[in-house]
Amino acid sequence: MPTVVLLDVSLSMCRTVSSSEEYQRHNLALHGLNTLLDYVATHQRLEFTSLVQFSSLWEVLVPFTRDYDKLKAALTSTDSFDKTFIETVLSGITPIVIEEWGANIPCQIVLVTDGTLGVGQGSLPVSVETRGTRAATDPPFPLPFPFPSQLHVVLLAEATDSYLQNSLSTYRKLIECNNGAGSLSLPEGELSLSSVQKCFTMLAETHFSSFHSVLRCGHLTSNVNMFPPPQPHVASKDLNSKVCMLSTDIEICGFIDLADAASPAIISRHLVLPLPPTKLASKEAKKEVESGDTDEEETDVDVIAKTPSFCVLLHGSLKVESMTAICQVGEDWYGMLYSWADTKKKSNLMLSVFEPGVGSVPWLGRLDRLGPLSDFAEAPYGNDDARTPFPVKPAEAGSYARSCVVWIKQSGLQTDIQKVLRHARKLPEKMSHFYKELNRVRKAALAFGFLELLEGLSVMLERECTMLPGTAHPAAPLQLTHAAGALRSARHDYHYSITPLRTNFASEDS
Repeated sequence: MPTVVLLDVSLSMCRTVSSSEEYQRHNLALHGLNTLLDYVATHQRLEFTSLVQFSSLWEVLVPFTRDYDKLKAALTSTDSFDKTFIETVLSGITPIVIEEWGANIPCQIVLVTDGTLGVGQGSLPVSVETRGTRAATDPPFPLPFPFPSQLHVVLLAEATDSYLQNSLSTYRKLIECNNGAGSLSLPEGELSLSSVQKCFTMLAETHFSSFHSVLRCGHLTSNVNMFPPPQPHVASKDLNSKVCMLSTDIEICGFIDLADAASPAIISRHLVLPLPPTKLASKEAKKEVESGDTDEEETDVDVIAKTPSFCVLLHGSLKVESMTAICQVGEDWYGMLYSWADTKKKSNLMLSVFEPGVGSVPWLGRLDRLGPLSDFAEAPYGNDDARTPFPVKPAEAGSYARSCVVWIKQSGLQTDIQKVLRHARKLPEKMSHFYKELNRVRKAALAFGFLELLEGLSVMLERECTMLPGTAHPAAPLQLTHAAGALRSARHDYHYSITPLRTNFASEDS
């Protein structure tokens, strides 16, 4: 998941360590962050990371990038400024993350500071204590973040610091404000390069480690790495909830056509990458190469390239045959492996994880009872053809077969309203189109709970009625007045459809 590093560059970070006059806390912070970036570059090099420095103000030094050399170079260019305002930077990074990743992608926030809480109105204790009693005109407290997140706080302080106990309790409250998602880290013993490095290493191993698993299909196996690492999923059923975590063994149950799998609902997608072979396997492969009659010297890269990989074989097979592999990722928990291409020239093996349960894909039935056609004495769907149509199409059309109303942006809502008004100006010729679009917008507003839209649309129709030219058909104002009144009178009945007003004008039937 993306990571935002927040580095405190206030004047308090310039204090020297008590055990040494050579290092400032700022130097220790840079050393620790370099350790963290080295770990992420080695184990999660596909991760995006951003660097932000802050004091009373904040500045994005490096936007989200995978260039870790650029991040390290930016660390060396940081300078010291005035006092510490934690709330300011927490409020500032929210629009940055939302603009780049949206509100559904989990993000990790790493806050590195010396533990001072600031002074005055903008200090952290004042911000935390007043978060629920602020006036409507005051800026809201930034936590919890509007996106899934984990807040990791690293305090570069010693046990002998007088402010440490108060700082620990305040920063724990800060993490609790983020729904308890995060951690609080503190170097053990005296502040030094080794203790800070150990602290950041433990943080990286706990929250930035890669997820290794074994992909199995019969007697074929392959060690793989998943990116991004799967997170625990809370499965709710009735009044019970259960925390599910992907197993380290992924067992392929069978293969079906990609068209049969269609587009099922998923909770996460992961890139599946084969791990390099172990040293023992590399040595055995190298011995086999050396035992041949070739005169060319083989390097370690050549040996790795010539080592067979089931993951590569599976990806190529699924891509060529346009099939997907249904696999079990946990107890009564399934997913599917398939070839996904981000460009025309490059494709990858992806794992899409279904909702926990054996009935997560309704048109496939129970996933634990799927089997090859040869296991059935007769065609399971009453068809003698060897290639029985699968899956079975339901008798009724699914909701996805109809055009649905989606109002994500303001332009979408404006387009639908303009379409209703455009048909209203052409009454009675566009009578059927007008009422069709009117009922479509009305039902969408009821489904979204957007009742204010119905009142606004009624006012618009009444305004259109008063603006009709003198040459307009006499049925037009009657239909507009009828539609405006129907929007108000029956607006809470979803199944009710507004029908045209019956009049005696014969010309409107045309």
